[in-house]
Amino acid sequence: MSNIIVYTDGGARGNPGPAAIGVVIESPEIGKKKFGEYIGETTNNEAEYRALALALKKVRDLFGSDKLSDYTISCYADSELMVKQLNGEYKVREANLQKLFKEVWNLKVDLGVPITFHHVPRAKNAEADELVNEVLDKETNKLPL
Repeated sequence: MSNIIVYTDGGARGNPGPAAIGVVIESPEIGKKKFGEYIGETTNNEAEYRALALALKKVRDLFGSDKLSDYTISCYADSELMVKQLNGEYKVREANLQKLFKEVWNLKVDLGVPITFHHVPRAKNAEADELVNEVLDKETNKLPL
C-alpha cells in the first residue's frame, strides 16, 4: 500500500478576517501538488477545516475513487484543535465548526481508505503556510483601505 501525504493550513488575518487555505499533496505517483485559495472572511479554525476538506476533495480528484483503495492517507496540520477534534480527543462545541467537521468526516468515510490526522508544529507545515500567506498577500492588496 502506498501512502498519500497531505499538509493543510488555513489562516485569517484579523480572526475573523480575510482568509485563505493552503494544501500540499505528495505521493510517488503524482509528485507534489500545491493548491492555494482565498475563501473570504472567516476565522482561523474555519479556514483550517476548509483547507482539509479541499485537500480530501483534491485527493479524490487526483487519484479517482476506484484507485484509492491501494492507498492510505496521512494528513498533517498545525491546528491542534482540529486534529484533536478529528481524533476524538476534543468535542466540537461551535456550531460553525460542527458543520465543517461533518463535511470532513463525510469525505473521510466516502474515500473509504485509512486516513490519519496528525498535529505538527508550524515549521513542519511551512509549504502549506506559505501558500496561505501568498494568497492572503495577493488578495488583501486588492481590498480597499
